[in-house]
Amino acid sequence: MSVALIGIITVQVFWIKNTIQITEGQFTSNVRFALAKVSEDIKQREFDEFYHKLLDIYKEGEKLKASDVSKFIFEKIDTVNNERFTYSQSIIEANYKVPTEFFENDTIDFREIFSKEEIVITKDNLLDATNPPEEKFIKMGRFEGAEKSYLERVFDQYTSKLPIHKRVSNQEITMSLEKELSSRGINTNFKYGIYSNGLATQVKSGYFRKEEGKSYKVPMFADANGNSNYQLFVTFPEKKNFILSSITKILVLSAFFILIIILAFVSALYQLIRQKQISEIKTDFINNMTHEFKTPIATINLALDAIKNPKIIEDKDKVQRYVAMIREENKRMHAQVENVLRISKLEKNQLDVTKEKIDVHDIIEEAVTHVELIIKNRGGYIKMHFNAGITEILGNQFHFTNVIVNILDNAIKYSNNSPKIDIITENTSKNIVIQIKDQGIGMTKNVQKHVFKKFYREERGNIHNVKGHGLGLSYVKKIIEIHQGDVYVESEKGVGSTFIIKLPLI
Repeated sequence: MSVALIGIITVQVFWIKNTIQITEGQFTSNVRFALAKVSEDIKQREFDEFYHKLLDIYKEGEKLKASDVSKFIFEKIDTVNNERFTYSQSIIEANYKVPTEFFENDTIDFREIFSKEEIVITKDNLLDATNPPEEKFIKMGRFEGAEKSYLERVFDQYTSKLPIHKRVSNQEITMSLEKELSSRGINTNFKYGIYSNGLATQVKSGYFRKEEGKSYKVPMFADANGNSNYQLFVTFPEKKNFILSSITKILVLSAFFILIIILAFVSALYQLIRQKQISEIKTDFINNMTHEFKTPIATINLALDAIKNPKIIEDKDKVQRYVAMIREENKRMHAQVENVLRISKLEKNQLDVTKEKIDVHDIIEEAVTHVELIIKNRGGYIKMHFNAGITEILGNQFHFTNVIVNILDNAIKYSNNSPKIDIITENTSKNIVIQIKDQGIGMTKNVQKHVFKKFYREERGNIHNVKGHGLGLSYVKKIIEIHQGDVYVESEKGVGSTFIIKLPLI
């Protein structure tokens, strides 16, 4: 499971990383296309403005000449239809010296180019050979493409004399970049600057500084050979955030499924550990029950064997004593079974606990009588400090007595020396508080967390020095909860423990 989990997470991380790289590559490609388009559009806009300005003023210039540059004639005779097809084309140029606004006393050669196409179809007529019928088609037009092509060759040498801030404005670059980037889905902040031979120019957005490996560049106003003295640099301060935001859905889904896998793994691992603990607890419980039953069963067998002895069976006093011993051991086993069944019923909420008005001090005194002889035999004491003035609660006398007896029994069991126990009662505004304090072996913080769990017993290696099933305190907690009360423990290892019960008053 661990290998599978690590493998799945590794694959997810690999695909996320791969997706980020692909997205970043696509981002770079889109930016480069956008910059190329911006550079091309600005250059085309500059040339178009230049060309149309010349169109407006060229007739004011000095006309140099007008002549036919070339003439093309094509003729074909169709003998079947007695037709002659003639095609001719003439290209006419008109050259002008046009003043420019770049520099004073400067002019540029402007060519106005026209095309004349003439098609003549002549039908041969034998009857009238001197005047054959014919059809004539003439088409004239202007070669703007040829004019622009000629101008482009001289355009660069004039515009190169202009400073960059007169050729393009910050507003134009900003609007063009926003338009092209937005059309390619890139909606994030950017900064730009135009550099000339490595030096910054006036055309830039605020404080801009190019960064190696982070700035994108494209040549501006490149000539026919692709050479340029200007480069447009663009950087994206929020590039990483934009790339991550563009794949947010993928990242969220991946993180969500990875989290589900981890939670499922942790849950499965927790269940495995919990099942193992429950299995160990139940095995320990069965072992304890077996040991608890072995002693009374052995005692009963020995008593029965003794009664069978002819010498014993005639002695009524010994028979009565052995019968009493059998009865006591039988009661002991019955009590063990009843304790287990009682806890089982509590877990299933099947135990009928009828409540009536009872006095807490009376219950404590009754419970003390059950353990008083044991404490005296071990040389200990149990002292009662009844400080509570109001002591009546709504409860079940039998079960609440068992609660006090169980806690006192634990205090006796877990005292290595003579058990010394103090029972203190006191009132709060709405409750009565019972403190049962011993000077036994105490318990650690970890044991305190689990001490009220069913079947739980503090481990000491592989040996339980104290007899029991780990059901007493679980029973205590259930009964106190049925009485709408709280029970908890305060303890320190080697010092002792204090069980505190808080119950609502009538």
